[in-house]
Amino acid sequence: MLLASILVADDDTSSARFLEQLLTHEGHRVQLVDTAEAVLSSCEADPPDLVLIDLVARGHAFHVCRQLKENPSTRFIPVIIVTGQADSGERLKGIEAGADDFVLKPFDVGELRARVRSLIRLKLYTDELESVESLILGLGATIEARDPTTRGHCQRLAAYSITLGRSLGLGDRDLSALERGGFLHDIGKIAVPDRVLLKSGALNAKESRVMREHPIVGDALCAGLRSLRAVRPIVRHHHERLDGTGYPDGLRYSQVPLLAQIVGIVDVFDALTTERPYRKPLDREAAFQVLLDEAAKGWRDLALVDAFTRAIVVENEE
Repeated sequence: MLLASILVADDDTSSARFLEQLLTHEGHRVQLVDTAEAVLSSCEADPPDLVLIDLVARGHAFHVCRQLKENPSTRFIPVIIVTGQADSGERLKGIEAGADDFVLKPFDVGELRARVRSLIRLKLYTDELESVESLILGLGATIEARDPTTRGHCQRLAAYSITLGRSLGLGDRDLSALERGGFLHDIGKIAVPDRVLLKSGALNAKESRVMREHPIVGDALCAGLRSLRAVRPIVRHHHERLDGTGYPDGLRYSQVPLLAQIVGIVDVFDALTTERPYRKPLDREAAFQVLLDEAAKGWRDLALVDAFTRAIVVENEE
């Protein structure tokens, strides 16, 4: 049996005690609250594995559920809305609020147990996926830490990418992929030996071949996580060029995913404007000119380069 922490929000004392006894008997750790404010504060302070909300009489259940689902720190907590009304209108309100399931009163004990167990199992799977994703993100930070000259590179790439993405009007999913892509774009460098990764001079042909494998390795590392599906094109293709001279796949023009193009542009900009052992950093205007030159060569999309330049200028003026 999967044991869990369950928050019961019920303003009916007898109903709350019944749920507490039933769920405690199942082995779960149960906390009772009776207001919308208490639900939100409890979930923020100590997120439970499941929330049972029976505040429909006060009209708070759907509002509380919506707030939980809109908050990044609580949105993955499964929510069951308990209601005494079986009409489709109530269920529609719950679905729109993001509820994961419904339980009707008076309770069918067997049904309640089954629904609770199902959602707790789902929460366990979600937690496991989050743990694996956190491990992958940690690997990205580890790669950066290997090379002290690139400290802060991933954070800056994530910030620059989001700035450009917002200026283009991209949606939340794309912005989230850009943020993660900024942190994970070079994760494949875990397979690059230090003698190559940390070399201060130009790479020879053999070393270049080793370095050019890192997008493929990174893509493979991210392949097992559905949550990173939108990030994989960034990891694999941020070194592609529109004229087909990039790597690893030599993609051309529209074959290069937009998000990969964005990260590719900001990756070059950050490399140019930060100090490296073999050169001093360029100022912002000089770095913009390099990007314009690359666009003239057919490597970059000129419209994206112009949008990035404008976005950075506006951001620095604010």
